Amino acid sequence: MINLAVLGIYLLIGLVIKRAGKFPDNTAQVLNLYVIYAALPGVIFTKIPSLEFSTDLLIPVIIPWVLLCISAVFIYAVGRLLGWSRSIIGALLICVPLGNTSFFGFPMIEAFYGSDAILYGLLYDQFGSFFGLAIYSTVIIALFAEGAEGETARPTVLAIGKKIILFPPFIALVIALFIKDLQYPPIFAELVQSLAVTLVPVIMVAVGFQLKFRLPKGSKTPLFVGLVTKLLLMPLITIGLLWAFGFESQLVQVTVFESAMPPMITAGAVAIMAGLAPSLAAAMVGYGILFAFVSLPLFYQLLQWLA
Repeated sequence: MINLAVLGIYLLIGLVIKRAGKFPDNTAQVLNLYVIYAALPGVIFTKIPSLEFSTDLLIPVIIPWVLLCISAVFIYAVGRLLGWSRSIIGALLICVPLGNTSFFGFPMIEAFYGSDAILYGLLYDQFGSFFGLAIYSTVIIALFAEGAEGETARPTVLAIGKKIILFPPFIALVIALFIKDLQYPPIFAELVQSLAVTLVPVIMVAVGFQLKFRLPKGSKTPLFVGLVTKLLLMPLITIGLLWAFGFESQLVQVTVFESAMPPMITAGAVAIMAGLAPSLAAAMVGYGILFAFVSLPLFYQLLQWLA
C-alpha cells in the first residue's frame, strides 16, 4: 500500500503542475520522450541479463494478441447491437484492446512485484502492446476514421516496419538480448542503473500531467462498457486462459496484471487525432487510470489467493 500511495502522489504531482500553469503545455510529451529514449532503455539493459530463456516466456508474448482478438470482436459486436456510431466503435476498438502496459504498467508492476518483475512486463509490452499500437491501430483507423487523409491515417507497411525497428526501446531490447551474456563495463552498468531508477517517477508525473476527466455527453454507456471490458473482463479472461499453468509463477501473475491495465495513453491520443470520439477516448484514459488504482490491487489479491 505504501508503494501504491507513492505512485498516487507522483500522479498528483503531475496533476498539480499541470494546473499550476508554470510548465509548458508539451511537458508531458518531453517527459514521455525522456522515458522512451533514456529511462526505458536503461531498464531494459539492467533487467535483460537476468532473463532465463524458456518456453514460458511465450506467455506474455502471445496473451496480448489473443486478448486483442477477443476484445475487438466483443466490442464490435456490442457496438453494433447497441447501435453505436462508427466513431464510438472505432475509439473503443483502439482504447480497449491496447493497455497502458508500459507508462502505467511498469510502475504498478514495480509497486506490487518489485523491479525484477518489470522484465516480464517488457515482453508483454514490446511484443504485444507496442506492436498492436503500430499495426492494429493503423488498421482500425483506416477502417473507421471518416475522412482520414494522408500517411497519418493510412501509413504504408514500410512506414509501420520502420516505426517498429527504429523505436528506441525495441532497439535497446534487441541489443540487450545480443549482449546478454557479456559483462557490462562499470561505467555503462552504473549509467543504465541510474537511468532505470528514474523510470517510475518520471512516467507517473507525465501520466498525471496528461489526465483528463471530462465525462463525454451521450457516451456514458460506451464508457462504462469499455472500462468494464478493459479493467475486469480482460484480466478475468486471461486468468481463464492461463488456469492450466497455475498462478505460482511470477511470470503468469505479471501477465494477468498487465492484461488488467487501463487503456493506453498513446492509443487514446491516436484515436483523438483520428477524430474517433475524442471526448470518449480521453475519458477512457483518464477514468481508466483512476479506477485502476482500485481494480489492480483487487486483482493482485485475487492472484495471491489463487497461488
